Amino acid sequence: MTDGADGRPLVVTLALDDDSQERLDGLRRTHFPADRNHLPAHVTLFHALPGQEVARVRGVLAEEARTDAFDVRVGEVQRLGRGTALRLVAPELDALHHRMLRRLRDELGDDALTAQDRQRLRAHVTVQNKVTPEAARQLADRLEVSITPWTARARALELWRYDGGPWSPEETLPLPSP
Repeated sequence: MTDGADGRPLVVTLALDDDSQERLDGLRRTHFPADRNHLPAHVTLFHALPGQEVARVRGVLAEEARTDAFDVRVGEVQRLGRGTALRLVAPELDALHHRMLRRLRDELGDDALTAQDRQRLRAHVTVQNKVTPEAARQLADRLEVSITPWTARARALELWRYDGGPWSPEETLPLPSP
């Protein structure tokens, strides 16, 4: 863990059950350009929170990590133009993000959040990015017929430091099982 003097942006993700993570990692390894694939598959909740506010962000995460683990529907293909993702759908996930966003705005101020982080969550896992539009269309077409949607389990909130490509883990906060 680092202290508040570290200005590298903070990233907040949702961790899924091991089987789902392995499946999504496999898709990402297969389809994401290898020279740009610095990370495992991930569900980003917040992309660039101010790094110097790590103590406040940790406080918000600690409160929200009291939320019971919940199921998430995975598998609807999302076309990104130059990439492809799988959507995640769960009312509990939308509610969790909404609460976190409200608390982060209260704690940090609206100006401390990027425009992207102030938006409503459109949860997804990117399995391909930064390819030609044609390559993205071809993968999306294939996945739409080959992927059977499944239920994953949301198991933890994760806090990371953005390092300009790779991320450094800061903290994992497990969600309790109901």
